[in-house]
Amino acid sequence: MNGSEVLHIDRQGPVRVLTLNRPERRNALDATVIEALDRALTEAENDPGTRAVVLLGAGPSFCAGADLRYLLALHDRGEPPIAFLRTVSELATRLETSPLPVVAGLHGHAVAGGIELALACDLVVAAAGTLIGDGHIRNNLLPAAGAAVRMPQLLGHATARRLALTGELLRADRLAGTGWPHEVVAESEVAATARRLAETLAAVHGPAQTGYKRLLARTPTLPAEDALALELAAFEAHWAAHDVATALREFVARPADSRSEQPA
Repeated sequence: MNGSEVLHIDRQGPVRVLTLNRPERRNALDATVIEALDRALTEAENDPGTRAVVLLGAGPSFCAGADLRYLLALHDRGEPPIAFLRTVSELATRLETSPLPVVAGLHGHAVAGGIELALACDLVVAAAGTLIGDGHIRNNLLPAAGAAVRMPQLLGHATARRLALTGELLRADRLAGTGWPHEVVAESEVAATARRLAETLAAVHGPAQTGYKRLLARTPTLPAEDALALELAAFEAHWAAHDVATALREFVARPADSRSEQPA
């Protein structure tokens, strides 16, 4: 395992595991953490051997959000924290739109900036007892890295309003009925399950997966007519840019009983 002090990086075959490493602060986010994550994501995207990313947290929690002491230090120096929070928001958008699929593994707490990072990932595994929530209003804060946008999309409007407006934290097993997190497991199984899902994603990584991920990030914010037009335009561009016909010929040439994949 290698990486900066605040972020451990471990390459496991086609999967690169990024582990937040401020356990004494429940992996709270400051500029050092965000810069390390941004660099690590760039390195992963530039590595032809990396086909998926896993995001974990060391110690008792995945991530408890922005480091409040860091926000106060910025304020006391006369620096409004919005510049730092913009980098957090930009990192979340990078995770959401990265050409690589990203799996988050949650345990302990995923709160405020922690849930915002997780919401930007493609798949999320959580320990059953993980406390998940927005939490901003309990500290007289508003979200700044996507909670107001992504929570309604992924958890549904009713659950998003509850988490946003009460600030309460709910156990992952209580949220499972929303479809997010995608898998709820014992805490001892979080890392292994996240890696297994990442390996599944890595096995089919390629231009089609990247293009589909880009569509999933863009279409929810568009009117239906524009989203459908974008989907058709993406299909046309993908067909023109990649040798789709060869893949189709290989598929139809296979025996019929070998074309169906086993259900997950």
